[in-house]
Amino acid sequence: MARIVVTGLGWMTALGTGRDLVWRRLLAGACGTRPVRSFDATPYSSQLGGEVDPEIETQLPTLDGEPTAARASRFAVAAARQAVADAGLHELASIDPTRLGVAMGTTSGEPLFIERFNDRALADHDSAESGSADAGAEGAELADGYPCHAISARVAAALGWGGLNLMFPTACAAGSYALGHAVEALQRGRADVMVAGGADAFSRITYAGFARLGAIAPERCQPFDRERRGMVPGEGAAVLVLERLDDARRRGAEVYAEIAGWGLGCDAHHMTAAHPEAVGPVNAMRQALRQAGRRPEDVDYVSAHGTGTPTNDRLETLALHRVFEGHAPRLAVSSIKSMIGHAMGAASAIESAVCALAVASGHVPPTIHFETEDPQCDLDCVPNAARSMPVRLAMNNALAFGGNNASVLFAACDEVSTRSVPS
Repeated sequence: MARIVVTGLGWMTALGTGRDLVWRRLLAGACGTRPVRSFDATPYSSQLGGEVDPEIETQLPTLDGEPTAARASRFAVAAARQAVADAGLHELASIDPTRLGVAMGTTSGEPLFIERFNDRALADHDSAESGSADAGAEGAELADGYPCHAISARVAAALGWGGLNLMFPTACAAGSYALGHAVEALQRGRADVMVAGGADAFSRITYAGFARLGAIAPERCQPFDRERRGMVPGEGAAVLVLERLDDARRRGAEVYAEIAGWGLGCDAHHMTAAHPEAVGPVNAMRQALRQAGRRPEDVDYVSAHGTGTPTNDRLETLALHRVFEGHAPRLAVSSIKSMIGHAMGAASAIESAVCALAVASGHVPPTIHFETEDPQCDLDCVPNAARSMPVRLAMNNALAFGGNNASVLFAACDEVSTRSVPS
């Protein structure tokens, strides 16, 4: 099978936009979560969120014929354009556009369309019930703008790419599912270049759901800390450019890392609760290692799902011990959700970019807000300060609602030049 490499990255996060700025802030342990600004969160016991800065939002692309409510799509398009430019793909005019594909993931699609529809219906209940012309127009806008596949379609339209196009709505693991699909599309010769990633926009709907579950941290996100009290909802996007190694070498491209293997482990245990024996995560990690032909002790760094909820962190620790056994204490395991919040369908794509950069740069970001060790989370979580270390093989874990679990392995690729990454 053809070997697949990462040649470009694009980011939209609560810590900013663009590879260099976001990477520097992650390594510095900066915190991008703050009181929610996009809506009134005072009805909830917590008001924290990982939102993209409003000043950055003014710089987002305006999509032709699309309302500004399509925020997830605008994040995705901005990240995709960054990634393509970062990959140095200046000669795309010479490539058949039907050989250029898109694979994206999301949790919520474009929820602002639903929010706006509901707001209008509540403001004019009689019009909504009577099926007036206005209500019909609003319904058409909802049907047009909300479905999650609109995100990948808008990315393809913005780039002018006409090949494979698929959207994965597999919650927090969606970005990893998209990466895996992109890898297989390239290996099977169905595309020559793929952009893959995930995007989600902050929303009242998502926030209310997690608040009702009692899952939002009151003050800060503290993954693996004994006093952890929950996650922080976030938003953003990340897109990676993937190519076959031979194609990248032919055009003289520098690479961040090779995608060595990936695995899925859907245990379908419960709509929201994780399997008590962590069956899905264990299967996903083992499958990724088997596909890569690697041993557990080959892994240097794990970008953890690490939400900061009591159950997730305990069960992720359990899964890591079952897969890595005696090597587990020697793994560097960190969660950037402590800094940017949980970006939902964008989370695993953002964290995949972290793994690629860790391999390329020899630095891993910290888990901030860590104060008290928890015997049930006995991992080296890179507490509070980034670490300089060789990373030959990094694993990104994504553990999602519905039992959708995914693991992706990123390896150093010595056959071509490695990208220079500021740190």
